[in-house]
Amino acid sequence: MKVFFDTVGCRLNQSEIERMAREFRFAGHTIVGSMNEADLVVVNTCSVTSQAASDSRQKIRQAARISPRAQIIATGCWATLEPDAAAALSEYTRVVLNDKKDELAGNFLGFDYAAMDLSLIERETLPGTRHRTRAFIKVQDGCDAFCTFCVTRIARGKSRGEPVDRILADVQSALAGGAKEIVLTGVQLGSWGKHFSEPKNLSELVRLILGEADVPRLRFSSIEPWDMDAEFFRLFDDRRICRHLHIAIQSGSAATLKRMGRRITPSEFMMLLDQARQIDDNFAITTDVIAGFPGETLAEFEESLDFIQKAAFSGGHVFPYSARQGTPAASFPDQVQSKERKIRAARVRDVLAESTKHYQLCQVGKTVQVLWEVARPQDGGYILDGFCENYVKVRAFSREKRINCIDSVHLEGVTTSAISGDICP
Repeated sequence: MKVFFDTVGCRLNQSEIERMAREFRFAGHTIVGSMNEADLVVVNTCSVTSQAASDSRQKIRQAARISPRAQIIATGCWATLEPDAAAALSEYTRVVLNDKKDELAGNFLGFDYAAMDLSLIERETLPGTRHRTRAFIKVQDGCDAFCTFCVTRIARGKSRGEPVDRILADVQSALAGGAKEIVLTGVQLGSWGKHFSEPKNLSELVRLILGEADVPRLRFSSIEPWDMDAEFFRLFDDRRICRHLHIAIQSGSAATLKRMGRRITPSEFMMLLDQARQIDDNFAITTDVIAGFPGETLAEFEESLDFIQKAAFSGGHVFPYSARQGTPAASFPDQVQSKERKIRAARVRDVLAESTKHYQLCQVGKTVQVLWEVARPQDGGYILDGFCENYVKVRAFSREKRINCIDSVHLEGVTTSAISGDICP
């Protein structure tokens, strides 16, 4: 059987489809890079915003249109929250809820899930548009925070950590498949281990991974600010850990953060940034911001904008507030009009764009290590795109196709889409 995987949303979703692909390969099936080749299409959906939910529906409809005879499995957050709507998109669509996602391949194939020893299967990058050089490893799922805007907690349930042996098997499989960078992913990544019968923490897991596996480079996906402490920051003494963190602030206004249910204040968040920059003044911090949250006054918005400017983020994502059914914020009074939310989001993007450009300009003249992920033929060679340790996109010319290679690159200048550089001899 030929199987095609697609996904919408976060890196956790990407890590899940990569693991599913290994399970189908374990059972002897072939992973293909386009829907029109597939006998089975698996779509891992997202519902973090209304746009993500719309994109999820579109993916399922696209599968039904392009592969009318293929079976379709819709899983993930949107399919879990709206299973009837997902099933109705095609007569061949089957819905697998999040709490059954781990057994998706086994149940579909009639396999004993516990008998799938994936340590025997090396990671292979997914073909097609979901190809990723970096290996995304799921270590945690669910969330114990109660952010009033977030539907993901409802879709994925309480926080729970993956067992150590499974994580190590996934890491070793990725390395055996040639991965040069491991990205640890989760919904509330920093809560890993807290719910074990003998509680552990993320710092212990990272030290175990680095001790047990020859990992060239390790990176964290997004992590909540309240899950970081002094022990966590000491991890960065090991230079294999990329000096980049994605920490969502969501708003720079204390009053707005309180309505959001975020367990952080702007001043506490700034202290975390200072801790990171004490390790390395070049430490990269990216973030997420929501503009136009219910009750956000113009004064609160300006306060947030001022904080974002002072925080000097190296990049980030900005979302106009999107009301999600079932979340407390959807019924809050003083909802900001859609047009105003978009205007505010555009202003935040402008501020973040300036901050990003400033950070990039500060990198010019430095020599960094870049993992190449894309190679486009040009002039008898290739234009390479990749990311350095600080998660800055770098572009360089090479006579060789250097995909999944790490090179020293001297950074020369900032372009509209990347920092240009020369590969060191």
